[in-house]
Amino acid sequence: MGLTGIQIFKLLPKTNCRECGVPTCLAFAMNLAAGKAELSACPYVSDEAKAALSEASAPPIRPVEIGAGDSMFRTGGELVMFRHEKTFFNPTGLALKISDTDSPEEVDQKLKCFADNQYERVGLNLKGDLFALKAESGKAETYAALVKKVRDASDAGLILWSDNPDMIQAGLAERGGSKVLIYGANSDNKDAMFSLAKEHGAVLALVGNGLDELKELSEAATKAELKDLIFDSGARTAGDQLRDQTAIRRLALQAKDRAFGFATIVPVCDMAETPAKEAVLAAAGIAKYAGIVILSEFQGQYLFPLLLERLNIYTDPQRPMKTDEGFYALNDADENSPVIVTSNFSLTYFIVSGEIENSRIPCWLFVKDTDGLSVLTAWAAGKFVGDAIGDAMKKKGCNDKVANKKIVIPGLAAIISGDLEEELGSDWEVMIGPREASFIPAFLKQNFA
Repeated sequence: MGLTGIQIFKLLPKTNCRECGVPTCLAFAMNLAAGKAELSACPYVSDEAKAALSEASAPPIRPVEIGAGDSMFRTGGELVMFRHEKTFFNPTGLALKISDTDSPEEVDQKLKCFADNQYERVGLNLKGDLFALKAESGKAETYAALVKKVRDASDAGLILWSDNPDMIQAGLAERGGSKVLIYGANSDNKDAMFSLAKEHGAVLALVGNGLDELKELSEAATKAELKDLIFDSGARTAGDQLRDQTAIRRLALQAKDRAFGFATIVPVCDMAETPAKEAVLAAAGIAKYAGIVILSEFQGQYLFPLLLERLNIYTDPQRPMKTDEGFYALNDADENSPVIVTSNFSLTYFIVSGEIENSRIPCWLFVKDTDGLSVLTAWAAGKFVGDAIGDAMKKKGCNDKVANKKIVIPGLAAIISGDLEEELGSDWEVMIGPREASFIPAFLKQNFA
């Protein structure tokens, strides 16, 4: 159990400097005890206090990493039950199952699907995260060959999936230098699995038959000095999974039971007969606390909605997604191309830029920094106004980029036209564009084709 707020307060410097973002050290201590703040936010805490507060300041759900380099996957580290309380930090990992009983052609096809099913969305590359390699052949050499083949084909993180320690040992020999997840420790094989995880520095997934057995396994692993753990409660129906996922999160965050302070894994591939049903179960897992979900297929029509759901849930609701301020050349824009203006809310930028590209009319898109607010909201907040847009354009060199001096503003912000023209100068023509982005192609073709 962690320290109380008063116990933490006694170890803080008591300067009330406000540099941590709250008015007093006592308030900061209370936030720290509740898991709503990090000790690193206090710039004056002593080394002795840091050591004493290490348990209280650690996330109630331990963060773990799988893989290496740019493809490192992280899960855990969550602080709240609901994202509006703060935010969720590490998105649910989507893993693709490959069995060592799959034919070489099936393995190649799955590797191709994993690589091909990637999507650009609001400036992000949405894709799967992990391979779950299941040992079902009973042949160590066959399993080792599969691990090697996948490792050579992709730099994604690996889950070695078997309850047979000999199979896991064979897979570990071919894992390369990256950190893997061993999936399959249970009450019968725990000693051997604990030894393998310690020897190879692997994350270990504990599989229980209910939460009571899971807690016993967790306590045994902690006693064996294993810290990087992931939980599988053993539930294999939608209702049982939802119950267990919620219970584990509540026990970790609200009851502050350290035995349950770990991320979870849900093998939806073992819970449904069709990819469509798997996708439904995976969607529930993403929404309700799963750290990793394992799918049997990466089909675009099911994977893409899951990736969007994950993006929406794990986007910080207090920090809008933003695009950098500046000029963007679309459709081979040159000095004779008009300037279209929008805000730097990422979704607005990508919608507007997409419509401009669809028109095939060369244009400059000027993105004004509005702290991630949409056009109308930014105008109401005084961030998308004529003089500010004109000043920003001049600082970005608009007179060097554009010769025809025509600028198009959103129809919803028509009121800013006079101030913008005054700021840019009378040689600029300010045009009122459409109110909806979908009408941009027709507007551009009518006026600039």
